[in-house]
Amino acid sequence: MTPSSLPTTDAASASNFAVGTSQSATEAFTDRRASRTEGASSERRQFGSSHSGLSPAGHELAVAIDQYKLQHHRRYITCDEMLAVLSSLGYSRS
Repeated sequence: MTPSSLPTTDAASASNFAVGTSQSATEAFTDRRASRTEGASSERRQFGSSHSGLSPAGHELAVAIDQYKLQHHRRYITCDEMLAVLSSLGYSRS
């Protein structure tokens, strides 16, 4: 159905049809950032936030990766960044 073939009862209903809701476009928009408090850090993590099932060494690595991501404002890290975290923990290739 093209916009020119739409039945036009009024401009508001035509724009609501185009949006697909009965609300106007500005009422349907929700700013998710507005609910965040200033200074709150809710970074998403590459790995789950529960490290309970990990070995002690795995837990140490997961915490170090989380710290790296928070310090560098990264959601995901590259392989080179992972290598840097591992090296900072004292791991080396033998």
